Amino acid sequence: MENEELSKLLHCVADGIISADDALLRIRQKPFEDLGYAKPDLHRGIRQGTAEVIYGEGKTPEQISGIASSLVKNGQELVLITRLSEEKANALDAKLHLDYFPDGHIGIVGKMPSEKVGKIVIATGGTSDIPVAEEAALTAEALGNRVIRLYDVGVAGIHRLLAHTDDIMSARVIIAIAGMEGALASVIGGLADCPVIAVPTSVGYGASFGGIAALLSMLNSCASGISVVNIDNGFGAAYQASMINKLR
Repeated sequence: MENEELSKLLHCVADGIISADDALLRIRQKPFEDLGYAKPDLHRGIRQGTAEVIYGEGKTPEQISGIASSLVKNGQELVLITRLSEEKANALDAKLHLDYFPDGHIGIVGKMPSEKVGKIVIATGGTSDIPVAEEAALTAEALGNRVIRLYDVGVAGIHRLLAHTDDIMSARVIIAIAGMEGALASVIGGLADCPVIAVPTSVGYGASFGGIAALLSMLNSCASGISVVNIDNGFGAAYQASMINKLR
């Protein structure tokens, strides 16, 4: 039961449509379902404002299907599945009516929100960073945020980034995604007056150490207002950005 559903339920009690006892019974239904191999969290939307997301990597199609079906059965209108391979998506489609986005390895069961709020800008250093960026962008959109994509605007051609100064300066939150030396986050942090979430990617030659070089550069940024998530963690950046974007 998510916050919106809980609000409707309380309004129904106030309007006399259902009794307080019936409403209490619905709220007290078990907060998770035990499937044996997983325990889908049915009350996460109440606690955190965002329903449970399924991490697809390492799970079988049968396990993903079972978890998603449990969430849908218990009223979750949109189920987001991250790190989902195309092979697993094909196996799931017939069971779940899944929309699959291969660029971000994201699967979505249900409809995307029709109304999106605020403005989250997602910028990448290069085209090779797009898979992580699309994970972030699709996650942010699924959580009800308006997203602007600025791809391939890295420091090797800084004029490409400066051509989008209006978007950068009008954003509520910016997600800066880069591999190699990870300099993009510092540059954007020096231009923007909003929080910047840096995502190091595993893109780069040998001495980039699978994203560790970019991670350390971003952690050591001299620009203020930058936070850093783990390597290739587009989902984590988008979740945090959504929380910031929706602050009242």
